[in-house]
Amino acid sequence: MRLSIASEFRTLREVLMHRPGGEIDRLTPYNKKLLLFEDVPYLEEMQREHDVFTRMIRESCGAKVYFFEDLLLDILDQPALRRELMQEALSASRLGHLTDELLGVLSVADCAKGLMAGIKVHEVRRKLSSYSLADLLDVAFLIPPCPNLYFQRDTAAVVPGGMIFSSMRLPERQREANMVRRIFENHHLFKEKICKQYPLDAHNNPASLEGGDVIILNEKAVAIGYSERTDEKAIYHVAKNLIASGKVERIYEVHLPKKRNFMHLDTVFTILDENKVLTYPDAIQSVQRISLYVRKEDEGTEIHVKRLHLKEQLRDILKKEIPGLEVIGTERVNQEYALREQWFDGANVFTVAPGKVISYNRNKHTNRALREFGIEVLEIPSSELSRGLGGPRCMSMPISRENS
Repeated sequence: MRLSIASEFRTLREVLMHRPGGEIDRLTPYNKKLLLFEDVPYLEEMQREHDVFTRMIRESCGAKVYFFEDLLLDILDQPALRRELMQEALSASRLGHLTDELLGVLSVADCAKGLMAGIKVHEVRRKLSSYSLADLLDVAFLIPPCPNLYFQRDTAAVVPGGMIFSSMRLPERQREANMVRRIFENHHLFKEKICKQYPLDAHNNPASLEGGDVIILNEKAVAIGYSERTDEKAIYHVAKNLIASGKVERIYEVHLPKKRNFMHLDTVFTILDENKVLTYPDAIQSVQRISLYVRKEDEGTEIHVKRLHLKEQLRDILKKEIPGLEVIGTERVNQEYALREQWFDGANVFTVAPGKVISYNRNKHTNRALREFGIEVLEIPSSELSRGLGGPRCMSMPISRENS
């Protein structure tokens, strides 16, 4: 059966996650900006918090949790793939010429660790020829680390009709998405189940699109944020492919302000149940405009799409696609608290079953508002996980849900 998900709220069955590891310990006050972090988390506590998150997913809905690090290790048993990924990682530092020499001294487990946590010169200097590293400082990275790996939602999305693999806006994060794509294309658990909808194989430099901008409204409609991380061109190609698949009829392109608190569409709203949506103050009203892609009626066999510019507001479109819509805003919350909790992704909860979500415990006012609307809120500790500025939804990439 092909991987396909037709809702954001049906009971979770399988999910991809990454337990924070050695890549987090590579962060320092001096390199955190380069590695796209705002802070330097404490790894051991971060891991304890993530373990609580994982356990809560399993206990709340019985979902199977796949860990990125385990799946990566599995596919690296294939020598050609191991070489491909290592060369790609080294080439990011213009050191692709070291690929074969490095592969000659590293085990499969070392390669997996290096691809995630990076490799510094001093860690391999004694193993490689002195000539090859002669001009490099001991503290320099041969392979840079990927501290954002625990945000697995960014790297891909399963939608009605197949899989979207992300083309990341920031080149520093592209390796994360590439590794996830290699896992699904090569791992025995998934390779026969994927139907790739983006990027097209013919595209050498695809337009950027990130998984956090993709929200399934229902089995026939998907919303994609045109944000600071996702381009219009990518949305067009996804729309064309999904509509051609016959599974999706409507793709909404939601134009977001180019601001940090609108980084992805899932910071504007998330779906909690069959007819309940969570948003934060003024988020829906801040959407600038919306376009709609639908199939163009023609006589030919090739599928063409047309783009319509809509006059309706986002709330009206959601009402149309989600019958009986109830918007759970945090407007009841003191404005200062609401802004504070939005910084820590208060609206970015992870729905594990109808009306059941996982949220950061620090967002207590948002959580109280959710409970008042009848949503079951499961809280996880978040002092360290939240330092990466992403919520529970950001940390989880659903692979399958019930009735999908």
